[in-house]
Amino acid sequence: MLNLYNWSWLLLSCNLLLLPTFTWAETDTLYKSLPSLREQARIRDTWLKERISRIPSLLKKYGVDAWLMSQREHAEDTIWWSIKNATDYDAHRRTVLLFHTNESTLEGKPNPIEWVDNTGQVWPELLQVLEDFDPRRIAINVDQNIAFAGGLHVGEHNVIAKELGQQWIQRMVNVPLLGNEYVTTKLDSQLKYYRDMQDIVWLMMEEGFSHRNILPGVTTTEDLSWWFREKMLILNVTTWNHPRISVLTEESFPGWTGTEDVIQEGDLLHIDWGITAMGMNTDTQHMAYVLRAGETDAPVSLIQGLKKANRMQDIHLETMRAGMTGNEVLEKCLAQMKIEGIEGQIYSHPIGDWGHDAGAVIGFTNLPEHVPVLGELIILPDTYYSIELYAYHFVPERNETIRFRIEENAYWDRDTERWKFVKGRQEKLYLIHEPREAPVLKVQL
Repeated sequence: MLNLYNWSWLLLSCNLLLLPTFTWAETDTLYKSLPSLREQARIRDTWLKERISRIPSLLKKYGVDAWLMSQREHAEDTIWWSIKNATDYDAHRRTVLLFHTNESTLEGKPNPIEWVDNTGQVWPELLQVLEDFDPRRIAINVDQNIAFAGGLHVGEHNVIAKELGQQWIQRMVNVPLLGNEYVTTKLDSQLKYYRDMQDIVWLMMEEGFSHRNILPGVTTTEDLSWWFREKMLILNVTTWNHPRISVLTEESFPGWTGTEDVIQEGDLLHIDWGITAMGMNTDTQHMAYVLRAGETDAPVSLIQGLKKANRMQDIHLETMRAGMTGNEVLEKCLAQMKIEGIEGQIYSHPIGDWGHDAGAVIGFTNLPEHVPVLGELIILPDTYYSIELYAYHFVPERNETIRFRIEENAYWDRDTERWKFVKGRQEKLYLIHEPREAPVLKVQL
């Protein structure tokens, strides 16, 4: 016996297969083609070499002579994921890394000096290097507030203390901004591929939020979420968060899990998701409207709500400057919104190696006016940001005030010293309508 869920997929599959003017093969040719996995690994390792070459300068900037990391397989330091080769998926045995300023006895030596060992032999060798180099300040990742500066596991810290002794432990210091800046800083050569990733994201949303995938009264938000997951596999990309699709109402916030609704005509849909490829991540939120019979566009109030959120984006990018703290940007944005009579919330964050990357945050959903620690960090140039926010707007057709939630990724433009959207931004709702010539469904049970 077929239940309603099975009927949903059966009808949707027939709809997809029988549309005469559109095939899956044709849609796939429209997508940007990322390099082969082998070529991606080569490119990523080239980026890694350039990024690591900057570490000696960072050490000097933050007043340390060396940077020590130690991790074991399945217990890696957070930073390790940004300093590993593209083909590494775990640390091997115990992996110890010592970055240095390339001076004195270590001038011209490998940087980092690396030990991969599970016998304990690493410690006398590391001691000898330290005694010869004699660093006065050694950074270790033990910060209590910043994840990218607090990845040294307690067990590893205890082993280091035992094996190296008090002489060296007393020279070890917490320098949270060191790892923060290393992870968050991007290279010029990454932008081309990040744009290609954004092209994939936008085209997936255009395809996903269409009559090719949504049959009102049948398709559910969960069906659509899993379509995105399957499509990513086809396109050879993955994700750092499950696509969360919701029917927007007054109550659908923050929407971290999406909703489980049957999509109906007149629904305002929302997606929050990102893809992962080439060691980078995206994070995007767009909206779509399911047209009612006879409609050719969304109601004016929904169009106005999106425009209000677009204006918040303008304010955000006009205000944001390198050298400001996240809280300073947030405060100025909120002040300008108040002047313009806009109610809403901003909760933007860095993006790149991670979906929620290292760096200064600009608001949190639960901290709308001031963020301790992470909001007090300085916004750095050469970084990517996810401009994430919502605008409140009253929708008279529903007698509801809805949060119009949008999110776009932005990059630092060195010429203007401003952040600009990598791809652009959503200024029109995706419109979902019935095909003009609906296919004749012939189902044999």
